[in-house]
Amino acid sequence: MLRKTRCLTGAELERILEASARAGASCASAILLRLPHELGALFEDWLKRTMPDRAAHVLSLIRQTRGGALNDAAFGSRFRGTGAYAALLRARFHRAARQFGLSDAPPPLDCGQFAKPPAKAASAQLSLF
Repeated sequence: MLRKTRCLTGAELERILEASARAGASCASAILLRLPHELGALFEDWLKRTMPDRAAHVLSLIRQTRGGALNDAAFGSRFRGTGAYAALLRARFHRAARQFGLSDAPPPLDCGQFAKPPAKAASAQLSLF
């Protein structure tokens, strides 16, 4: 049964990785919350309406990882974030992943599971162009 949660910070990080490993996951990866374009304003509005007591804290944590903004589109930092809080989240994630036996790299792709489509299907697809 799924449990509705209102966790918006990193408080559940270790429990999520533990539950994932128990459910059979073999690897895990993390991407820091991104709020590009109009998503920042939508998220901020939703947060203030649904959790007014926590909104300022959550937004502060996001801004700490984004150089004071809600989003950082720069290649190399947009998925990881910067600053002390982003580094702390990364360290916690890697420690918990190791603790629960989760690799930080997906298993190699088994290309033997893919098959070339029959010639008839290939020509039908090409007719779209």
